[in-house]
Amino acid sequence: MKVIIGQGSCGIATGAKKTQAEFEKQIASYGVDVEVGVTGCVGTCYLEPIVDVYDGDKFTRYVKVQPDKVERIVAEHFKEGRPVEEYSIEKNDEAFVEHQKRIVLRHCGLIDPENIEEYLAVGGYEATKKVVTSMTPQEVIEEIKISGLRGRGGAGFPTWFKWNAARASKGSEKYIVCNADEGDPGAFMDRSVLEGDPHALIEGMIIGGYAMGATGGVIYCRAEYPLAIKRLDRAIMQAREKGFLGKNILGTDFGFDLRIKAGAGAFVCGEETALIASLEGERGMPRLKPPFPAQKGYWQQPTNINNVETFANVPWIITNGGAAFGAMGSKESKGTKVFALAGKIKKGGLVEVPMGLPLKDVIFGIGGGIKEDKEFKAVQMGGPSGGCIPAQLIDTPVTYEDINKTGAIVGSGGMIVMDENTCMVDMARYFLDFTRKESCGKCNYCRIGTKRMLEILERITQGEGRDGDIELLEELCQKIKDGSMCGLGQTAPNPVLTTLKYFRNEYEDHIYNKKCTAKSCKALIHYEILDKCVGCTACKRKCPVDAISGEAKNKHVIDQDKCIKCGKCYETCRFSSIVIE
Repeated sequence: MKVIIGQGSCGIATGAKKTQAEFEKQIASYGVDVEVGVTGCVGTCYLEPIVDVYDGDKFTRYVKVQPDKVERIVAEHFKEGRPVEEYSIEKNDEAFVEHQKRIVLRHCGLIDPENIEEYLAVGGYEATKKVVTSMTPQEVIEEIKISGLRGRGGAGFPTWFKWNAARASKGSEKYIVCNADEGDPGAFMDRSVLEGDPHALIEGMIIGGYAMGATGGVIYCRAEYPLAIKRLDRAIMQAREKGFLGKNILGTDFGFDLRIKAGAGAFVCGEETALIASLEGERGMPRLKPPFPAQKGYWQQPTNINNVETFANVPWIITNGGAAFGAMGSKESKGTKVFALAGKIKKGGLVEVPMGLPLKDVIFGIGGGIKEDKEFKAVQMGGPSGGCIPAQLIDTPVTYEDINKTGAIVGSGGMIVMDENTCMVDMARYFLDFTRKESCGKCNYCRIGTKRMLEILERITQGEGRDGDIELLEELCQKIKDGSMCGLGQTAPNPVLTTLKYFRNEYEDHIYNKKCTAKSCKALIHYEILDKCVGCTACKRKCPVDAISGEAKNKHVIDQDKCIKCGKCYETCRFSSIVIE
């Protein structure tokens, strides 16, 4: 019997290490022969800590396993052979994984990411063997072309084309770089792969290096991912020991090695020329193209850059054939895509689905719908560079082309779900605040334009909007898109443009009626106690600034001058006697 404890960042954050320690303690106490192991995140982050039990051909998954549940599992399941049904995963939660098509995430949550033997046991590095011993570089590129794999980092550029361009370029050295600097708020797709299946990335980079003729590679990973860096570093060391990295890989003339560079967390370094500058020890700032990195990149040598998810697809494509990958998805958007579900959704976590699946199936079919069964309002796709897709477009297929038509982008795969209580003006303000802070400042339109837009949005959400603000925002949006040098500035206006397009009424309410439709902006709301107040005094006791007065069993009153609009009174009232106006 073996017990596996999920220890991705989400599992550890919810107490998985304490759960593991308790299992080890109770297993020793009861004297049962059970092996304890760890794995990465299986994607159901909302159920962590997750514990999987393998007993021969029997499998049981326990969810939300805090230390106080461990002794019963050991006593009843391990000792007496009776699984604890009330702790196990429910059928509707099993659907979260069962309704997906997992290629990138196929090993996450199943193997020990720090043990190369477990990766080899599931077919790991077989694609590498196939490529370096029986395929030419051009045949590898052709297989990637047949697959239709497009870059999963945001732009969706054909992967084969970038590889081929780097291969065709002349240079004394060639480099392959992985962009693991995942910076979108609410996105954690790459982190999960790095923590749960680091060898898949390494193998994808080896194959890519072989195809374009590179001898060295760099994984540019954000420093805020310490667990990912630790497991990746260990995986690279193990791959070297097994002969998959280094000189004369598998006895051939091909030599290739990897190193990790920890990035300082600059969002702009997601742009490939800024990333290269950072790798070279310079400040992360974009440069004009051409020349493209495939021609002159890292140290002015031909360089190919893809993100984690793109590379993680490659071993599966080589093993199963490009046609098998291309058979999934739509005509222009092939294969699967990993999405991070976050925000006001019942089942937050990672999902991998075939491209072309409607948004509705992802959010409601797999994600379970909106928390507290509130009304779905919109979903932000593509992070700060993307846009808000409203409820009326919920049937939009998830393809690069269809999502682009809405004004949003697929991006790296973040999906932030919003309900009826989300203010769309404030949402636009939030993303503009992010991009304004992350602008490298190299070009005026991005540096100054995003600041001016943010100032307008802040005024509007504070109840100080003016006639003409909407038109000024639209003018600034267009000028920033046209005048910015890199993708950060060119896409920064997207959250504003899409919210203006689909939720213009909310901007008008803020400016002309001094009202927040979602009842979210503090400056535009106030709390009122209704006549049906029973005078229980609960709200009065909870108010942190003594803004509520009244005697027991009599109606209470809120002093609007003192009220800081924290909402404590509204949350406390059990009689629905307090309303937000």
